[in-house]
Amino acid sequence: MTPTAPSTQTRSFLGPLLIIGALFFIFGFVTWVNSVLIAFFKQAFNLSTFGSNLVAFAFFISYTLMAIPSSQVLKKTGFKNGMSVGLLVMAVGTLIFVPAANAVSYPLFLVGLFLIGIGLTVLQTASNPYVTILGPRESAAQRISFMGIANKMAGIISQYIFGGLLLTGANVVSGAASLQKVVTPYLILTGVLVVLALLIRFSSLPEVSEEQDDLPASEATQHSSVWAYPNLVLGVLALFCYVGVEVIAGDTIINYGKALGFNNDEAKYFTTYTLYGLLAGYVAGIILIPKVISQQTALRFGAIWGLVLTTAALLTDGFSSVLSIALMGFGLAPIWPAVWPLALNRLGRFTKIGSALLIMGISGGALLPLLHGYLTDEVSPKIAYAMLLPLFGFILYYAVSGYKKTRW
Repeated sequence: MTPTAPSTQTRSFLGPLLIIGALFFIFGFVTWVNSVLIAFFKQAFNLSTFGSNLVAFAFFISYTLMAIPSSQVLKKTGFKNGMSVGLLVMAVGTLIFVPAANAVSYPLFLVGLFLIGIGLTVLQTASNPYVTILGPRESAAQRISFMGIANKMAGIISQYIFGGLLLTGANVVSGAASLQKVVTPYLILTGVLVVLALLIRFSSLPEVSEEQDDLPASEATQHSSVWAYPNLVLGVLALFCYVGVEVIAGDTIINYGKALGFNNDEAKYFTTYTLYGLLAGYVAGIILIPKVISQQTALRFGAIWGLVLTTAALLTDGFSSVLSIALMGFGLAPIWPAVWPLALNRLGRFTKIGSALLIMGISGGALLPLLHGYLTDEVSPKIAYAMLLPLFGFILYYAVSGYKKTRW
């Protein structure tokens, strides 16, 4: 009897994990297509770089606004039904692209992106616990890495599909004619999201409790407020910096290449280089962490790698500069999974609110690209990347000493 138990247990986890893997694929697809939309809308609406980067702002600011409310939604719906709700909200957002294209309305496109982000926030809040629960706790980090690989593979595929559809040819014609290109793919995406919502609603996914296993009071650092935990507050800032850097490294690289003289056909797949770097980083993490290097060491490496490549991007020209930005992806991969456990360490009863604050740190992906766009317009496309130096510098500070602080 004993030899057959593990395989039976593996089979029982496999189906639900494949469903969650499909959701992480969707996360990556709708998130990373923003890089193509930024370049496409910039030309279609004759926008400034700052204006086109509102795509990232509208999408990622929803994480900040919905981080805490989404947990309240899930208390009423449950996690499984909550995932269906999240997918349906995303479907409403993708469907809005159709009237937005017909009305030639950039603000309406931004509304659609905002709704996609809201649905995605609910979906991620609901689906992430499954990755930890569906299988042995000691292998949870490995499952998270595999979900990251599904996420980045989807991002790469989205670049080839939407880059080919929207950015093929030397230039994108401005106005209604070019905007009609988004109608069919976003109608298809709407249909996929609705079908997935129904499949999950009627699937055999087990319901999980939203309760987390907090540390016993005897093992937690005792503070009266969540803001009294420096490792958490600094961790939120580190994630704010990290998400901002990741979005800038992926979503602005197409426009940067075009500013350097590359045409649409040459630049439209530049974001895939960043995603390939992220993918390689996840694979390396699965192999090396923690057997060869610790999570903390990987975090330090990621920050130093980013500092070196930012400097290289500023000191080189042409494709070398573009490639320096893209290769940041490799070092960025271990930062997200490393910051979370360090930031939530010894929070005890404040673990849940700490998690919500970390999700709010994703607002770095909304605000920092706007600053980058402003610097691109007002200073220069290359010098704008100098803002990454203090961001990577803060991540390095957190990796070296910030995470150790238990009191201010």
